[in-house]
Amino acid sequence: MTIDKSWTTIRRRGLSNEFWNGLQDFLPMAKPFVNDMGFIKCPCRRCLNNASHQLEDLESHIFRNSFMFGYNQWIHHGEPATANARTTEAGPSGGIHEMDEMFDVLDDIISEDADEDAVGGPSSNEQYDDLFAALRSELYPGVSSFSSLNFLVKLMHLKVLNKWTNKSFDELLKFLKLAFPKIDLVESHYEAKKLMTKMGLGYSSIYVCKNDCALFWKENSLKDTCPVCSESRWKLQSGQRSGKNVPHKVLRYFPVGPRLKRLFATSKTAKLMRWHSTGKSKDNDIMRHPVDGKSWQEFDKRHPQFAGDVRNVQLGLAADGFNPFGNMSLSYSMWPVVLTTYNLPPWICMKAEYLMLSLLIPGPHSPGKDMDVFLRPLIDELKELWVHGLDTRDAAYENGVFQMRVALLWTVNDFLARSSLSGWSGQGYRACPTCNEDTPSMRVIEKTAYFGHRRFLPTNHHWRSNLQFDGRTERKRPPRRFSTTAILEQLGRVKTGIPGKHPNYGGVKWKRSDDELNWRKKSIFYELPYWADIELKHNLDVMHIEKNMCDSLLGTLLADPHKSKDTDSARRDLAKLGIRHELHLFEYGNKLMKQAADYTFSEANRRKFCRFIRSVKFPDGFASNLSKNVAQNDSRLLGLKSHDCHVIMQRLLPVGYRSLVSKNIWSTIVELCTFFKQLCASTVNVSDMVEAQKQLVLILCKLKQIFPPAFFDIMIHLVLHLPEEAILGGPVHMRWMYPFERYLKRLKDYVRNATKPEGSIAEGYVVDEALTFCSRYFDDVETRFNRPDRNDDGIHPTRQLSVFESQCKPLGK
Repeated sequence: MTIDKSWTTIRRRGLSNEFWNGLQDFLPMAKPFVNDMGFIKCPCRRCLNNASHQLEDLESHIFRNSFMFGYNQWIHHGEPATANARTTEAGPSGGIHEMDEMFDVLDDIISEDADEDAVGGPSSNEQYDDLFAALRSELYPGVSSFSSLNFLVKLMHLKVLNKWTNKSFDELLKFLKLAFPKIDLVESHYEAKKLMTKMGLGYSSIYVCKNDCALFWKENSLKDTCPVCSESRWKLQSGQRSGKNVPHKVLRYFPVGPRLKRLFATSKTAKLMRWHSTGKSKDNDIMRHPVDGKSWQEFDKRHPQFAGDVRNVQLGLAADGFNPFGNMSLSYSMWPVVLTTYNLPPWICMKAEYLMLSLLIPGPHSPGKDMDVFLRPLIDELKELWVHGLDTRDAAYENGVFQMRVALLWTVNDFLARSSLSGWSGQGYRACPTCNEDTPSMRVIEKTAYFGHRRFLPTNHHWRSNLQFDGRTERKRPPRRFSTTAILEQLGRVKTGIPGKHPNYGGVKWKRSDDELNWRKKSIFYELPYWADIELKHNLDVMHIEKNMCDSLLGTLLADPHKSKDTDSARRDLAKLGIRHELHLFEYGNKLMKQAADYTFSEANRRKFCRFIRSVKFPDGFASNLSKNVAQNDSRLLGLKSHDCHVIMQRLLPVGYRSLVSKNIWSTIVELCTFFKQLCASTVNVSDMVEAQKQLVLILCKLKQIFPPAFFDIMIHLVLHLPEEAILGGPVHMRWMYPFERYLKRLKDYVRNATKPEGSIAEGYVVDEALTFCSRYFDDVETRFNRPDRNDDGIHPTRQLSVFESQCKPLGK
């Protein structure tokens, strides 16, 4: 008897009824082979005859996971091992190779929405019909190694990876059509992008009031005017009476739940989503991941039910503005809100392929105090994912459907954006969000200085009574640490303002009362049930703090007229405080003059230091070419980026100026640079951070003896709190802005239409997201996941003995 097995090569139930009908014929044949316990081997693609199930479960397993490859003689299910049964090897169209990677891609995409208990016949997946048609189609008559879909996806992946223009891609498609007239391929990049979008997860467009007062969403979705300022939802063109309505602003929202489900639905990433449980440090003193930090551990203690399932997800949120155009003279600020998944290992957690764009806040102006208006869709979804969760298939387990719950662990922002998200203003006498109302500050000429660091010393320390710091003794105790109850009490006194920027409504300026301290609002994050108890809510960004510290040091050391803190006003501050008389301004004729300070370089030493920076050579990829940042006259450094300051602070500054200043100044700055190097390590010791907290107080007090009060802006003060946040949050490299700033560059590259930058980014992101997902399955082309490192030289043996084996690639022929 001939057994028709062609149905086993049909991928998933979305293709036709043939798979379902074949399965119904298979089950009666397998029934006599049920063992005494009622179990039978399961030939689905996940069990591979290695696991056994009851017969009623066999149907659901095979229908959900498809039939395994290579099982052509059903020796475990009714067919004799010696039978010469004819097996159909053809794929769904009779010609496509059954190992085409796109089979696995579409399997996992469809299974994201499959109900674990749903068995009852083929379901219709009309949205995937075009994909299945391309999968069934041969690229060229007689070529079974490539389906049309496989070839197109890999070609699009090469376009994205190598940054081809859309026009060049169109020209390539035309040339392929010309060279191979019978090739089954799309006509243009536009058609290819439409097909790729069906494998993406899409986004929602939400209209926004022109004054940022409200979203036309949910209860406001049908309104034509803003519920706050009554402005029209639509742009009104002069003389226009009919035509298509065009909204003033559009917020793009990318739902979080489906993107997290996809991480679990594919076997390529499902196991990695448990790393925070299996890979965390066993030494309580060593931190290499946020799970080792005190904040995460305290969260688990407060929410044991959430922590009980290691598959529940912890997220981090970052938001920052950027100009999507190359011309920086054009003022435009667009704000993406990006999420990272902290369940993943530290070496991939912050890579661009694992970051998720959740909101794209439109320009041309930053949202400012109205950030909460735009965050509303994300917060509502996060509340839903915390309370009710989301049914999710886990590809790492056989019976892998579970209720995935999600929590937001913290936010990562620069100090200005932090004010918009947290609600605490970073300006004024109480600018420090950690010290709160006890921020040590005082008014100096033209600015506010934050240099009361002697308050952090022990009460019996002799520096507290030293008048050389600011002309007075220090008797105040260290700033208090405010409890959750105290913070909520402060927020309870904050007035609820009107959102938006309309001059008659939300745009009206009002002065905060003393009871409100520096709070501008109660952040929307407090709507999350667990947010108030999180110890570390908003991270201080080490990247920007280190850059500001480096700019202040270099500007003052090099006497840069634009960045030096040693100004005439700073010298007047010294006279006003009655300290360091040798640095006071003095009259010389009709002019006021100032004595050269010992913390600034002489003209000859400035040239020596700049020539040193110009002469430094780095390994490839370690740093940028700093010689380009040295002025032509070797007098100052220009245009330093954040990473340039990072390298200078930790590698060059301690060496480059050692012989150019006095020993006490050099040693103090070396201690500061050493702290940043220790803080930025990939592995951090809790004991080291506890000791660094004590040493930083002394370092800042020493700096206060060296530099004038104007040197100590808020960014210098915030350095004092970095060790404490490292203990709470773990290593800095998973809590700073470097990976997110690089991600903004990728979003900027999506802009193809300068008149619609937000739309270009949204469409480009969805296509790139789909291609990145597909590329996880490709082994025969270079992808973001398998390409060699930039400096991967391999081993090139040049001698017989292994001791002489070369560890690098030789130059030349």
